[in-house]
Amino acid sequence: MGKYKELCEKALVAMGGLENISYVTNCATRLRINYISKSKVDEEALKNLPGSAGLVPKPANKQYQIIIGPNVRDAYYEFLDVSGWKDTGNAPDGANDPVDDDAETKKDIVWALNKFGNFMTPIMMPIVPALIVGGMILAFRNLLMNYFGMTFDGGSYYLFMAIFDAGFTFLPIYVGWQTAEQCRIKPILGGMLGAVLLTSYLPQVTDIFGIPVYQASYGSTVLPVLLGVLFMMPIYRFFNKVIPEALSFFVVPILTMIIVVPVELVVIGPIGQMLSGYIADFALWITDSANIIAQPILAMLYPYMVMIGLDKGMTPIAVELISNLGYNSVTACMGFISNIAVGGSTLALATMIKNDKARRGMISSFGVTALCGVTEPAFYGGLITNPIALGGTAIGACVGGIIAGAVKLRMFVTGGCPGWLTLVFFVDQNGDATYMLWAILVGAVTTVVSFVAAKILLEIAARRKAKAVDAA
Repeated sequence: MGKYKELCEKALVAMGGLENISYVTNCATRLRINYISKSKVDEEALKNLPGSAGLVPKPANKQYQIIIGPNVRDAYYEFLDVSGWKDTGNAPDGANDPVDDDAETKKDIVWALNKFGNFMTPIMMPIVPALIVGGMILAFRNLLMNYFGMTFDGGSYYLFMAIFDAGFTFLPIYVGWQTAEQCRIKPILGGMLGAVLLTSYLPQVTDIFGIPVYQASYGSTVLPVLLGVLFMMPIYRFFNKVIPEALSFFVVPILTMIIVVPVELVVIGPIGQMLSGYIADFALWITDSANIIAQPILAMLYPYMVMIGLDKGMTPIAVELISNLGYNSVTACMGFISNIAVGGSTLALATMIKNDKARRGMISSFGVTALCGVTEPAFYGGLITNPIALGGTAIGACVGGIIAGAVKLRMFVTGGCPGWLTLVFFVDQNGDATYMLWAILVGAVTTVVSFVAAKILLEIAARRKAKAVDAA
């Protein structure tokens, strides 16, 4: 029996059976199930599924999102086995949207940010494990060289570098593949465009029919190939529509690449590199001029970025910062601080639950998970229904952000969910652990402050409620 079999069996019944399901997918922590008829759904049963951290209804999208946690992919496959549902590739409108997608919100800036996050999440999330492996391997290599005598010329060193290169240097191939899949064109063409940017022959391509080609190194970049695949999308679809089906298998890819590759090398690639430079310059400005102000504000906002899916859309920025500067002093640090603050305030919330040991244990586990970097179970399963505790999150994130801004905290590896388990990401390229020590200080202060602040706020609210009851 699989870990999520009981949950999936009960979810299937609560959704009205297979015949009432139009689509099934998942995001980073939630199992998303679209229904056909709302009248056949038992929402109360969905709210009390065993092993679930909560339920997020999306009526405008005819969808329920069951909060699972970081192992949501296991639950997704379990649900496919239990239900017998087959993915036809035809997702209904809004099936993958992180928020309700209705006409009233389409002109709102939050809607635009959600659309951006919704587009970037399926591109970057499958790549994150490669980034984590590559980043962790590099951090371990740095520690071994700096403190344990590993040399530059040994087989172990080259093994570490091979794994790191596989994770980061070939990033354009991964991004190209995933972007093409998201744009519903053949993924291999996106991967091939990324490979073109990495081929050893590229430095010899100095011009195309007399048009000069900007010479750049595209290894470990995101924007050049991402923009290139977006340009490829209408071209591929046009040829796929007008070329007869008998010829489309080989004619469409050839015509698409013949047009896209020169434009990518002459125009789009250089634009992507230029934008990457602007991002790096902006990060430098924040670090040097406004970090002590920006970090607490960003850390306090980050939980809501996670809620709307915008945090996944920031992964390309993190990659570009590390590629250009060698470190990330903005997006990764605010995630580290915010996630720990969520964990601290969630643990405080757990201490307020006196008469329900099962719920107290569940909320406590959510808090520990958040301290390790995964906050959605804590946010949806605890804090969002107890907004007073979110005040403790904000206070802890603010204090931690001020310290991080003052010491100019930097993270040297991207990928994953920053938290106490990713401290090694703060070890620099030379194996120096100074920023890791600063991260420990920032994390410790954030944990304590968020816990104490949330505890005090919750105690005050509980006393006021008790007085109101007595007065009544």
